[in-house]
Amino acid sequence: MANEPEPMLSVEEAQEQLMAAVGEPLPGEDVPLDEALDRVLAESIRSALDLPPWDNSSMDGFAVHAANVAGASSEAPVRLRVVGEVQAGGSPALELPPGCAIRIATGARVPSSADAVVPVESTIVQAAGSGSASGDAAGPGSPRSMGFRAGEPLPEACLVTAGVEPGAFIRRRGEDVRAGTRVLEAHRRLGPAQIAMSAAVGLGSVRVHRRPVAGVLSTGEELRRAGQPLGDLGIPDANRPGLLALCRDAGALTVDLGIAGDTVESVLGALRPAIERSDVLIVSGGVSVGPYDVVRAAFEAIGRVELWRVAVQPGKPFAFGRSKPRESDGRSVLLFGLPGNPVSTFVTFQLFVRPALERLSGMLSPSVDADRAVTEDRLQKAAGRRGFLRVTVSRDERGDPVRDGRGRLLVRQAGHQGSHVLSALAAADALAVVPETVGQLEPGAEVEIRWLRR
Repeated sequence: MANEPEPMLSVEEAQEQLMAAVGEPLPGEDVPLDEALDRVLAESIRSALDLPPWDNSSMDGFAVHAANVAGASSEAPVRLRVVGEVQAGGSPALELPPGCAIRIATGARVPSSADAVVPVESTIVQAAGSGSASGDAAGPGSPRSMGFRAGEPLPEACLVTAGVEPGAFIRRRGEDVRAGTRVLEAHRRLGPAQIAMSAAVGLGSVRVHRRPVAGVLSTGEELRRAGQPLGDLGIPDANRPGLLALCRDAGALTVDLGIAGDTVESVLGALRPAIERSDVLIVSGGVSVGPYDVVRAAFEAIGRVELWRVAVQPGKPFAFGRSKPRESDGRSVLLFGLPGNPVSTFVTFQLFVRPALERLSGMLSPSVDADRAVTEDRLQKAAGRRGFLRVTVSRDERGDPVRDGRGRLLVRQAGHQGSHVLSALAAADALAVVPETVGQLEPGAEVEIRWLRR
């Protein structure tokens, strides 16, 4: 029938079609390491060198011949003459005669003639003139102190109070990474550890996928910019600041397109100039079927709508499409029409826009921080749609999440679940996912949650 409502897609159907339309990530670009945090690798990284690049000491102590200190103990220490020192970054070009030791710092290159390091905790140093004994055994000389302190003069000798095996306390060349080894795979997001790894294997820059640029537009004659006077008929525009923050949190650069009126011409006036400088355009409001819901018509004027209406609560009115190919590079801009109610905007962003931005950024799979929980409240939602309800997680006096004997979290509704209720969203720790076939969950029922904040 002509006025029969269009069928709704399931969440999975919408996500599958959307990701197929997104296609490949954006091209790569080279960036310095200090600009690479949270970027996604466009190509794998192989080590340019061995790591460590040479044998080095893992302790402050003395480089020795292990055979010279075999059997040493606190009751029968072995005395070694100290013939030199190697500092971190210093040259190890010292010969180690039998019965001698070389003072060495942590990280310093081990002289090739030594085969072990005795840690400073297992030595007692003897200053010049403090007396000594003949042979390997310590005699009645006067030990000055345990070990050594930074900057003090080289001692005449050291007493070793514990034997070591060959290779003890030496980090061997290449024991962590060999030159040519692949250390990071393409499509890996770079955190602090991966930045450190890249620097350690000799790189000053890395090739990462370009960040997507997201233009964000709100629609509605009643909207006023945050902080501006409302007058008699205005309401604050919460969606645009929230969406700009969500885009940045997802790794995108942002363009604020402001507020458009409830006409196709006003919406197009904001979108058309943004096509050449954006990879994604996000419009909140105006995607339902009312007389002032004009976003779908605007999308069809600059491209085509490919998805419309998803079986999700909140957020059923949702549109996705692509613009006509751009003249500059032939790419189509992704078009997202999100509901006007702020909670619906937030949920549909998390379900559909964030995965698209992550794919453009280079991630092959969307990041979903899921967990198991038990509800302490009755959770209700509309039949036939998957519900994403705002919940808080029970915490102990330290603020750590509480789990039951089966490792499940304990959750409660964060507040009223209306799609316009921002206070519940702001208070929520997570979204509780209630399947389409379930109308309500009773207290004690298990439920999947998706973390918003830990």
